[in-house]
Amino acid sequence: MTDEPLPEGAKEKLVRTKERWAEEGRLLTGTTSDPIRDRLPPGQRLVTDWPVLDLGIQPAVAEAQARLDIDGLVENPLSLSWADLMALPQREWRNDIHCVTQWSRYDNDWRGISISDLLALARPKAEAAFVTMESHDGYTTNLPLPDLDRPENLLATHWDGKPLTRQHGGPLRLVVPHLYFWKSPKWIRRISLIPHDKLGFWEVRGYHERGDPWLEERYA
Repeated sequence: MTDEPLPEGAKEKLVRTKERWAEEGRLLTGTTSDPIRDRLPPGQRLVTDWPVLDLGIQPAVAEAQARLDIDGLVENPLSLSWADLMALPQREWRNDIHCVTQWSRYDNDWRGISISDLLALARPKAEAAFVTMESHDGYTTNLPLPDLDRPENLLATHWDGKPLTRQHGGPLRLVVPHLYFWKSPKWIRRISLIPHDKLGFWEVRGYHERGDPWLEERYA
């Protein structure tokens, strides 16, 4: 595995800029909308490309190295290799995605593995209420368990009919389309079920602990 870091100091500058956005409430419109009625959440603009956002490192994870661990408050902890993941039922989805930096992209075609299928294999314990997620680049984020265990959520391996590229989180990323896209970590390697919420990388830096685009939950 090799990384391609940003120039020295660039990551810190990027993070500080995003922290300042949270402090200033940048991009907030002060409005809400209904996802059943309104396809585009408040304050968003539609794009046709797919912007690339990360922490300045795009880890090169070979398929032979890719794996997913699901642990914590589960009856059956999982440690799945790429071959194990590929042996599971593969499904297809189409959904929109919404980034907290104000862009939205319609009609993304994915292929991958259902999160609900994986959680059914792991069998969450009754006291499991939240999850933390960790990526190969050290990124972390958090979710209430009900926001993870939804039928539209997936571990994506393909986008638009092709294997997911490294810059967009390949070979394996989470897709949680009903929340801002920072809740869909790239290069995911671990999901841990826990009893109480534990904030992730952006959440401790002023971003919302849940991130509903239609409620404009950009910041804490």
